[in-house]
Amino acid sequence: MGRSDLERLSKEELIELVLRLQRPHKTSRTSSKPPSTDRKERRDQAKPGGAKPGQEGHSRAMSPDVDRLIDHQPDHCPCCRIRLLTDLPAETVSEHDTIELPAIKPWIERHRRLAVRCPACGTRVVAPVPEAAKETPFGPRIHAMATYLKTFQALSYERLQSAFANLFGLTLSQGGLMNLLRRAQRTFAGERAKAVAALRQAKVIASDETGVRIEGSSAYHWVFRCAEAVVHHASPTRGAVVVRTMMDGHRPAVWCSDRYSAQRCS
Repeated sequence: MGRSDLERLSKEELIELVLRLQRPHKTSRTSSKPPSTDRKERRDQAKPGGAKPGQEGHSRAMSPDVDRLIDHQPDHCPCCRIRLLTDLPAETVSEHDTIELPAIKPWIERHRRLAVRCPACGTRVVAPVPEAAKETPFGPRIHAMATYLKTFQALSYERLQSAFANLFGLTLSQGGLMNLLRRAQRTFAGERAKAVAALRQAKVIASDETGVRIEGSSAYHWVFRCAEAVVHHASPTRGAVVVRTMMDGHRPAVWCSDRYSAQRCS
């Protein structure tokens, strides 16, 4: 609407136009419209995705490590129809990679104790129990994979059990997974002790806690940080005893926290 159009409007029409312009835009917050209409309007107003016109395209880089190389060579000439021998000099025109994960299945090594009869005296001799039979049947890679999926990918025991069954064809009970993770925990004990020692010597630390669910029960995830280390600690309590135990009497010069009472009185 231009100036000339506005000049032709009556006073009442101008007032109605001004009032209409002052009304807020109808959204799910200012009217009875459903929230889904907000998303549709934002989608209609959004800029189109994808590369901008004229932008140089990029493709996946060729892998430097190739497990199998397959050459595709022409077998006949399209002009004279002569058959082309495979020992002719050739040049590479283009290369294309196909990528696939190898089939993964448990590798099982069985140890058998054998008994033999001594040919000299007739005594039945049984082989000693091998070291492999004295420990858990699960190897270090299974421990590492369970630790990664449980801690870094935050899978529950039920989903962790399904992941091993569906991805690797390995059946593990949830109790077995719990014992497996407890055994893996020993590997980190030394480094954790170093991190706690650095925390107890730091001049500046920061700490915080948040509620979590552990094995179906309410608990707390504590985090203590200094320049040299970050220490995570799970506890059933939010009390000051956690801070006192972790710091072991150490009082840093600067303590960054949300001033929760358990951290103020420690």
